[in-house]
Amino acid sequence: MERIDFTPLYRNTVGFDRLAGLLDSALQNNQSGTYPPYDIEVLDENRYAIRLALAGFAEDELSIELEKGTLTVSGKKAGSNDESHYLYRGIANRSFERKFQLADHMEVKSATFTNGLLSIELLRELPEAMKPRTIPIRGSQKVIAGKSEKAA
Repeated sequence: MERIDFTPLYRNTVGFDRLAGLLDSALQNNQSGTYPPYDIEVLDENRYAIRLALAGFAEDELSIELEKGTLTVSGKKAGSNDESHYLYRGIANRSFERKFQLADHMEVKSATFTNGLLSIELLRELPEAMKPRTIPIRGSQKVIAGKSEKAA
């Protein structure tokens, strides 16, 4: 696969080098198909939820890790001594690892596992320094014989 040149992006932006890296890795990433199936839901302006359908998994077979902006959800099936004979087997019974790249200032608030559905709640919390603010504009002042006057 041909790589995309992000040089034009760097000419007009400052501090978005992580974004270019994310785009590049997303284009190169070949995860294992669509297993397990998942949804990403916008709950409101700063809240999100990732839901994974994990039929056949037990809670102790699942792991959620967050490192350097990458949320990794994995499931390792315990060895099964099941000697059943199937005519058709459509329920996946294999280990998996699914990675999600999180934006800056995204935090994992909670994770629940109910009826085979793993729900991970995310919240974007911008630091005070990142929130919009108004910058006051001061006029230039002239100093005349020890007194200051605003310039016209």
